[in-house]
Amino acid sequence: MFIDRVKIEVKAGKGGDGCVSFRREKYVPRGGPDGGMGGSGGDVIVRVDPQLRTLLDLYYRKTVKAGRGRHGQGKNMTGANGASEAIGVPPGTIIEDAATGEILADLEKDGDEIVVARGGRGGRGNYTFRSARNQAPRQHTLGGPGEERALVLTLKLIADVGLVGLPNAGKSTLLRAVSDAHPVVAPYPFSTVEPVLGMVKLDTGASFCMVDIPGLIEGAHRGKGLGIQFLRHVERCRALIFIVEAVGETPPEAALEQLRGELRSYSEALLEKPHLIALNKCDLLAPGEKEPRLRHGKAERVFRISALEKKNLRPLLAAAYRLVSTESREKP
Repeated sequence: MFIDRVKIEVKAGKGGDGCVSFRREKYVPRGGPDGGMGGSGGDVIVRVDPQLRTLLDLYYRKTVKAGRGRHGQGKNMTGANGASEAIGVPPGTIIEDAATGEILADLEKDGDEIVVARGGRGGRGNYTFRSARNQAPRQHTLGGPGEERALVLTLKLIADVGLVGLPNAGKSTLLRAVSDAHPVVAPYPFSTVEPVLGMVKLDTGASFCMVDIPGLIEGAHRGKGLGIQFLRHVERCRALIFIVEAVGETPPEAALEQLRGELRSYSEALLEKPHLIALNKCDLLAPGEKEPRLRHGKAERVFRISALEKKNLRPLLAAAYRLVSTESREKP
């Protein structure tokens, strides 16, 4: 199950209380106070785990608690600090405070982490209250409470190339043909119900990550179909490939304009991404039938392919890799 948005409660550990104690040993005059400090409570940390691909683990784990600090002891011994609790998330996870809507962090790469709830401070023992005027203090302080907050975690998949198209346009077939991924392929719309990642390897030895995004229908940006749940993943892609059918219910030019319209309605920035256009299912054209023409800008390249028969895919992949490489150099 693909989960890309969860809400959780995080609770840091409470600090341990300070200790009231006096040193009393035989042959040791003037023992005095020796109550130790309480230990600090554990923090709650969110850390990127590159092995994860969804937020499924947190979907079933609604509350995350860190350990509390131990109380101080005699002989001026400080209590042990509480154990911190680390939450593993996939690269591309955005952490938001549920109460204020503030974005706390955007964790993109391995090693990124943030402390989302800090543990309480340990209390002071009576040893710290000693003075020339107060040689036998009985004061101590309690440990401080740990921070508590509600968080919303949103995953935006990080991929080099995103496949965008109407349902049943052949996105999954293309991904199966060029990568080691195995998305569901079926002769009906919405056979893909969650994003699928695959690594594409070129003949030159270069590689890049490609994601198959569930099909968009008219009104996807308003919540129709499955697209609205996954349009956020398009934002992370460095480049896009628009997949349109050469033979289908929707004419290619109308399908392309519909896709552009849905992306534009969701975010104007999506149309500014470098992209290619792939006219798929050219193998279904009748003998002698001309390929439909697509109106496109001078900077847009159109590739006529057959994902099922793996025709003309190498030029498409090479062009996609060049877009990704250029984008990487411009935005390190």
